This record gives sequence, C-alpha cells and structure tokens, in this order.
Amino acid sequence: METITGIAAIGGGLAAIGAGIGIGRIGGSALEAMARQPELAGKIQTVMLIAAALVEGVALFGIVVAMLQG
Repeated sequence: METITGIAAIGGGLAAIGAGIGIGRIGGSALEAMARQPELAGKIQTVMLIAAALVEGVALFGIVVAMLQG
C-alpha cells in the first residue's frame, strides 16, 4: 500500500473542507427558508437532503481522485 503524498493529502483535505462549507450553506439557507415559509418545510427539507447528497458525492469523488494521484 502506498503512502499518501503531501499534495494528495492537501487535495483530499480541500475537498472535505469544500463539502463542509457547501453542506453548511445548504443547511443554513434551508433553515432560513423554512423560517420564512413553514408550510413548505417538507419540500424544502427534501430538496436540501438531495442537494447535500450531491455535494457529498462530488466531495467523495474529489477525495478519491486526490488519493489516486498520491
């Protein structure tokens, strides 16, 4: 098994940080929207979960690519 080089670790870390920021923004915006229109909370939550899953998928792909380069 190969060790992960510095640049690959940095790339993986940036992907993880980017995902954390993206999911945080999605969650914050969803909470704001639910506070403004509580009757749409179910639809907003569904869209929020789908968007968070997509962000997480892209981040995982980025981490895998970074680790393969290392």
